[in-house]
Amino acid sequence: MANDKWKTLFSTATDDWATPQPVYDQLNAEFAFTLDPCASATNAKCPRFFTPAEDGLRQDWSKEVVFMNPPYGRVIGLWVRKAYESAQADAVVVCLLPARTDTRWWHDYVMRGEFRFIRGRLRFGDGKNEVVPKCQTKNGRN
Repeated sequence: MANDKWKTLFSTATDDWATPQPVYDQLNAEFAFTLDPCASATNAKCPRFFTPAEDGLRQDWSKEVVFMNPPYGRVIGLWVRKAYESAQADAVVVCLLPARTDTRWWHDYVMRGEFRFIRGRLRFGDGKNEVVPKCQTKNGRN
């Protein structure tokens, strides 16, 4: 039974993880998002969103307030780069990312912006997060 837990945790069966609603709600209250570029009709968090068929990587995000929960697979670096480049073009981009501090995309893009760590593990999909964990910013502010 314990092995099943680890199989799920490190599974590559999907890289599409639905954002827990309480996490999104707290961030949306702070940022007032206008765009979800990594969505489907069933899991979009904003009225304006891009599906895989529309390919959010090829769309213009400038001047938007973006909530991005990218696919966590091998393409995550492309999404993080797009988020960084869009922020340079006057978008506000908030990304829900795994803390993969050993990766190139983390050092090339994440370290150039503000980031917050969430203590604990989020439950994606149908999991319930009763309370959004307290976040800590990179500069030590809460």
